[in-house]
Amino acid sequence: MLADRIEAKWIDAFAEAFEASAIRPDETVAILSETQSRQLNVHLAELALQRLGVRPFHVVVPTPRNPWGVIARSTGGTQSLGDIRPVVQALASSDVVVDVTLEGLMHAPETPEILKGGARILVISNEHPEALERMRPDPDLEARVKAAVKRVRAASEMTVTSAAGSDLTVAIKGAPTVGIWGSTTRPGTLAHWPGGIIVSFPSKGTVNGRLVLAPGDMNLTFKRYFEGEVALTIEDDYVVDVAGAGLDADLMRDYWAAWGDRDAYAVSHVGWGLNRNARYDALLMYDRRDTNGTELRAVAGNFLFSTGANEFAGRYTAGHFDLPMMHTTIALDGDTVVEDGKLKD
Repeated sequence: MLADRIEAKWIDAFAEAFEASAIRPDETVAILSETQSRQLNVHLAELALQRLGVRPFHVVVPTPRNPWGVIARSTGGTQSLGDIRPVVQALASSDVVVDVTLEGLMHAPETPEILKGGARILVISNEHPEALERMRPDPDLEARVKAAVKRVRAASEMTVTSAAGSDLTVAIKGAPTVGIWGSTTRPGTLAHWPGGIIVSFPSKGTVNGRLVLAPGDMNLTFKRYFEGEVALTIEDDYVVDVAGAGLDADLMRDYWAAWGDRDAYAVSHVGWGLNRNARYDALLMYDRRDTNGTELRAVAGNFLFSTGANEFAGRYTAGHFDLPMMHTTIALDGDTVVEDGKLKD
């Protein structure tokens, strides 16, 4: 159990992250949080910005009531703003938004307006700062992610296979693809820290095949490693069958059904992790309240498969699974980029 105490080393880590995003004293910087935010990270963000000579201001909104009745985790789309116009306008008119809300602004409905205003957003994932300290942005990671983005954008097809029986095909030509390395310096862009991830958002009707989630793969919505095998059949983007015996399969079937929303079964994004500092064993090392699983998404060589919202395919839902898979082989137009869970380069 880690103590929620401000440590100088964590102020250092936050300051390094802000320097990587080129946050300057002459910029207007908003710290966005909600009443259930991890207060330790809110305070560290403020102190680190002040150390850099920045004079930030706080925007704090109440954490809203759960509108679904189903427990939502790791959706990437905070509901806390609630389209409160003065709040959205204040964020859009800022140079930088440091986002320490629970779920983050990545898929929030207000984010396009905030980015259009010229703000750049740095989402600090809801992790304990001990994990953030280990995963500070670095130039080598940025270079690796940018190279991977270039390769995906030039490809037409992604295939994913495994010894466990996975055999998935994704038509990715023209699919929006983004890389996250943990910092952003360009107005109108968003990044999250920790970084080291590349993801593509497939167009409608472009994902087909079979994925076999094997023991040791991860369900980050549940914050647990798979202990049994779960086989997903995917047709035209949608999971149409969840096969498997045991707790893992039962939990997934129950959670999907609870949403009563077909789009919860659809593919959100596909990609892989590139951060060699991300630890596969991290879920074992932290209490559940101390991790959001972002580190596991970035583990080098994992295939990151997610279901739920995909705004680029016109699908919106709060039902969401992030399922990093180990020991898969990922190929782009037949060229292997990850082999049995290991980065080729």
